[in-house]
Amino acid sequence: MVEVKNLVKKYGNIKALDDISFSVKKGEILGFLGDNGAGKSTTLNIITGYLYPSKGTVTVDGENVLENPLKARKKIGYLPEIPPLYLDMTVFSYLKFVYDLKKVRNENKEEHIKKTCNKVGILDVRKRLIKNLSKGYKQRVGLASALLGDPPIIILDEPSVGLDPRQVVQMRALIKSLGKEHTVILSSHILSEIQEICSRILIINNGKIVADDSTDGILKNLSQKNSVLIEVEGKKEKVLNVLGKIDGITKILDTVEKENNVFEYTLSCGDIPENIVKKNVFFSLAKESLPILSMKNIESNLENVFLELTKSAISGDLEDGSLSENSKTSGFLKETDSSKKEEQKDAKV
Repeated sequence: MVEVKNLVKKYGNIKALDDISFSVKKGEILGFLGDNGAGKSTTLNIITGYLYPSKGTVTVDGENVLENPLKARKKIGYLPEIPPLYLDMTVFSYLKFVYDLKKVRNENKEEHIKKTCNKVGILDVRKRLIKNLSKGYKQRVGLASALLGDPPIIILDEPSVGLDPRQVVQMRALIKSLGKEHTVILSSHILSEIQEICSRILIINNGKIVADDSTDGILKNLSQKNSVLIEVEGKKEKVLNVLGKIDGITKILDTVEKENNVFEYTLSCGDIPENIVKKNVFFSLAKESLPILSMKNIESNLENVFLELTKSAISGDLEDGSLSENSKTSGFLKETDSSKKEEQKDAKV
């Protein structure tokens, strides 16, 4: 349904996209992930015909986006993060307006719009002004406009942003149901949402694809297999100094302050079993009178995978796990020193 080949996008000397290729099959719900500036939005904008690539081709349901842009766009329903709604119109009049703009070929306009409203759950508010609707209903109106004409491909950019928990659950169920009739590309920073909804995940970083697999495959093959979460009372600098000397710890993925003088550390153990690392951690911290308040293994999840593949680790990889004790310690403390400086800057501001 969507085929991207050797896509390159340059802004001056900067490559936003660096020769990426992927395809999306009919009926797939693809989760498209990446940090801000990774090239995610640029890719979506090229697929929808909003931007032109510097090199490469995009085909949408058999139509080349560059050669036949209007035909290709008719195959796509797009919901941006902020739907472009006319707030002073009623829901039904707005959807009629969009229907006419899209030049939908349908024998009965009103029946088609009612059917679409019913599909996204806004039939009961179709006569209300859009400005009087909740955020959740506005998102649904935007989704309805994307679905008008029954395009085979639906692209959703952050559809759950700003929704309350109940609305988020409803939106997720709605997106799942769309996968039965449409090919869906979903971009979101809510990783649990991607993990729950999507059958396949593509991760982009610095303009390059770093992962492309089924959701189960991503979690099974690319996640941190051996990770431990510990909560320790004591000065962060001292704890990091001790952790940096423990055999088996290859990386500190995250450090979170839970309360005053209590920090949570996410440790990567490499190929060494977690139980051995936990014993080493226990005895090392106990020797320095640093009480461990909790310690547990971490189950594989998309957040760990994403941090791993986009290199968002705090400490960075320890080369071959064989650095000297002093090198390990200084590597862990660099982040601490920079954090202090940032905190001091924030305090001055």
